[in-house]
Amino acid sequence: TSWQSLVDVSFEFFDPNPNVDYHAIKRLLTQLFQRDAEQLYVHELTELVLSQPTVGTTIKTDGIESDPYALFTVLNMHLHHQNTSIKAIANYLLSVTEAHDPAFHSTLKALFSQSEAHVGLVLCERLINMPVQVVPPMYNMLADEVKWANADGEPYQFTHLVFISRVYHLSEDEESILANSASTRRSRPTEPNSSLKKQKKHRPPDGEQNGAARPADGIYPYHPEDDILLKPALHSMTYPYVAPLPALVQENRARDTFGLDIRGRVVLV
Repeated sequence: TSWQSLVDVSFEFFDPNPNVDYHAIKRLLTQLFQRDAEQLYVHELTELVLSQPTVGTTIKTDGIESDPYALFTVLNMHLHHQNTSIKAIANYLLSVTEAHDPAFHSTLKALFSQSEAHVGLVLCERLINMPVQVVPPMYNMLADEVKWANADGEPYQFTHLVFISRVYHLSEDEESILANSASTRRSRPTEPNSSLKKQKKHRPPDGEQNGAARPADGIYPYHPEDDILLKPALHSMTYPYVAPLPALVQENRARDTFGLDIRGRVVLV
């Protein structure tokens, strides 16, 4: 037998709030950039996100004064090219594409070096237990906000969009371990007094598709909507993070301790 519990949660959509959202948005951006976050000046990036409260969306569950669990916004990289973080992100993207995809690098270099094309940097991140169903409304809201901003003469007329996201890589052995673990959990009876929080601890990233064929490269998106962006993309690339792994993580992986091999992905649309 199995036991299930349903919890109703109301998700509320808000504009970014400079008065209460700073720390939570900074955490989400740090989660997005992983161990490369420090070199990208996440503090300055957070301040920039909060400086345009009419473009962008956060999701909360306990009213406007609570912490956001998700963020979706777009920044004009040309307009803010002197901002410390935007400058660092542009150089970062040029560096990783130069190392792994010269054609992508050439395209970005051309876009960043002239003023006619305005590139929008799309930042989308959420806590892992947030359902994917919250994503379409955020896309619709951002599209409306950009349209209204352009109607008011604000600089949101983009020729290209850059999406930065996270993926993870599973070797065939790691995938077998994960599949066996999931099978064991599904077959094990769940006690009636087990907490929902305890069940959620084992939830895989949103991108894991139960029963789906393994990608040839073993790369899975953290968020399933990220793969949809690959269809209209001019360029896309997965890359290892620049900053080295912490010593403890290196030691664990050397001992074959299971852990996700997290990488970055950049997509140009």
